[in-house]
Amino acid sequence: MSWDATTRYGTSVADGGLALVQDLLNTISAGRPRRPDLLADLESAQAWSQHALTDWAGTTGRPAPQVELDERGLDELRALRTDLRAVAGGGPQRGTDDPAVGLRSAAIGLALRADGTAVLEPRGQGWRVLVGLVLIEILEAQRADTWRRLKICRNDRCGTAFYDRSRNNSGAWHDVRVCGNAVNLRASRARRRAAAGAEGR
Repeated sequence: MSWDATTRYGTSVADGGLALVQDLLNTISAGRPRRPDLLADLESAQAWSQHALTDWAGTTGRPAPQVELDERGLDELRALRTDLRAVAGGGPQRGTDDPAVGLRSAAIGLALRADGTAVLEPRGQGWRVLVGLVLIEILEAQRADTWRRLKICRNDRCGTAFYDRSRNNSGAWHDVRVCGNAVNLRASRARRRAAAGAEGR
């Protein structure tokens, strides 16, 4: 699987269908040099969604739905991305302290397959299918206790979504050498400037 939005930032891809959620999070403009925002316009968003759904199908073994986006769908995907970035890795919800307040919703049905397994499936057409799949994959990841491993890099100049594979789930940076060192260096310089300013008084 290529997962274009995620692999362009050089970070490992989440397991299973959670990679679709991670790839949506990584459609942002980040990195050095800055990569383009893949939801900047309808054409690039359509191209991203087609590639991501093909990757999702290859990962999950399920058929890739055909999703045609429109301007409303583009707005909905951007809004979903913003909400997901606020809550990924157990982060606080934007604008509310009440965990019962829903940020996003989708129509989802339960289907019985010929092999006897029951699966959740998104309902509707267009962008609604993609939003439904993203929310289903989050639910499945929460059931598997892997959702908490999908995090946003703590380097505020980065923001890449990464999958924390550390044993104790303590990762903070999408790349310790790139972002961890940069943040620590900035903090060290700030401390030296503060110390020098205090001595000069």
